[in-house]
Amino acid sequence: MKGPNGKAARMLDTSETAQENSHRKYIKPAKFEGTSNPRQLRAIAALLRRPTPRAQLDDIVGCSNAPELVAELRRRGLDVPCQRINFVDRDGRLCKPGVYSFPLSDRRKLYRWMAGRKATNGERS
Repeated sequence: MKGPNGKAARMLDTSETAQENSHRKYIKPAKFEGTSNPRQLRAIAALLRRPTPRAQLDDIVGCSNAPELVAELRRRGLDVPCQRINFVDRDGRLCKPGVYSFPLSDRRKLYRWMAGRKATNGERS
């Protein structure tokens, strides 16, 4: 099928599966190797405590672009899904802010990494 410019038109997949997996546009490493980035460490600590809205994650982490920070965690091997919730803003309008969380698979990767990190730091002391 050709588009208006004569080039092949791209078909968009609007199925639920495509939307749920839209953040997976790259090859993700099988194993989370960790991070030493202070902002990523603060994000990990916050998300291990509880699911966190994007705006709150900006404040907790100390950045103004939490989605890019989460994208980097995804590139490092975590899933970090973002659930869109229904919310009424201060003007009474319905909006759908994103809430990030760690699924069980991410928590296992993180606990494994943290245990290895603790063991490595213990050897140096």
